Amino acid sequence: MNLSREVLEKDLYKVLGVPKDATEAEIKKAYRKLAREYHPDANKGDAKAEERFKEVSEANDILSDAKSRKEYDEARALLGAGGFRPGPGAGGNFNFDLNDLFGGQQGQGGGGAGGFGGGFGDMFGGLFGRGGPGTRAQPRRGQDVESEVTLSFTEAVEGATVPLRMSSSAACKACSGTGDKNGTPRVCPTCVGTGQVSRGGGGGFSLTDPCMDCRGRGLIAEDPCDVCRGSGRATSSRTMHVRIPAGVADEQRIRLRGKGAPGERGGPAGDLYVVVHVDKHPLFGRRGDNLTVTVPVTFPEAALGGEIRVPTLGEQPVTLKLPPGTPSGRTMRVRGKGTVRKDGTRGDLLVTIEVSVPRELGDKAREALAAYREATAGEDPRAALFKAAKGD
Repeated sequence: MNLSREVLEKDLYKVLGVPKDATEAEIKKAYRKLAREYHPDANKGDAKAEERFKEVSEANDILSDAKSRKEYDEARALLGAGGFRPGPGAGGNFNFDLNDLFGGQQGQGGGGAGGFGGGFGDMFGGLFGRGGPGTRAQPRRGQDVESEVTLSFTEAVEGATVPLRMSSSAACKACSGTGDKNGTPRVCPTCVGTGQVSRGGGGGFSLTDPCMDCRGRGLIAEDPCDVCRGSGRATSSRTMHVRIPAGVADEQRIRLRGKGAPGERGGPAGDLYVVVHVDKHPLFGRRGDNLTVTVPVTFPEAALGGEIRVPTLGEQPVTLKLPPGTPSGRTMRVRGKGTVRKDGTRGDLLVTIEVSVPRELGDKAREALAAYREATAGEDPRAALFKAAKGD
């Protein structure tokens, strides 16, 4: 990744409001919060909010990728936490030679500090980019886009196709991405169409900055487009149907490659990240790939055993055989009635037995229970508790 001086001068951690040792999860969480707050759909016509949205998206693009984050951190550490600063008498220009940092002299050891033939410019050229004759503006990958969707419990288990309305930066339709009303922008004379200018001191070291005259486009609109104001980019809204796979969990983040914002200058599209929210079900729960359900049974069913009918999600009820003496709280397994796994198989339905105690009893039931109490008067289910309490 080529990091421009403009990027290096920004504290991207501060942009997202996270510490420098923030984890990947903390960075993603901060980005999602800010993206929702400043999303163009929620701030229509607010230019400041749109600019802030672009800023947090840029910070997330760099800090959420381990490689680009490492390059950014190393460059900031090497060149100063505040970015480049002009030396005394430098005015607005940066007269900076990386060889001076290490005490190197041109002409020694074949050309650079410590004998590096091409100077430190060669060493760090891939990191900061190079300008100069023949340089061309590089294709730029489109921004990643994040959206949210809420599914019913059944949709999450079985999978669903849902419509998503997204807003992202794309080529302006009014001017076909040229930035010019007539579609005939001219090549920027400052950067000669590259969109970049190179600055630096000696030693072969150079910093690549976006051209200020054309704002990094390489083109200048003679008659700027009223919609995009000559930038060639505009916020575009589109609706696409996305397939959410079966078995998705609440708060899961799904990545759809190439479904984000279109790239620039032939660059690839970004990715679409969909955060899934799942509504609760009034009866069923979830435990990994398994569904859970609590089924009440009568005391005779639990004590004597028998067969009970158990509901399933979206299918016919199943019959479950209770062994005699089934205690309340016991969990039994019905295979193949859970969520759909990635390999197409299903998890199980975990059935928890709960002995139901009636609030009211008829005369016959009361007499029967009184007779049962007399028949079992010598049994004390709590005897073991008191024995354990004494340490016996």
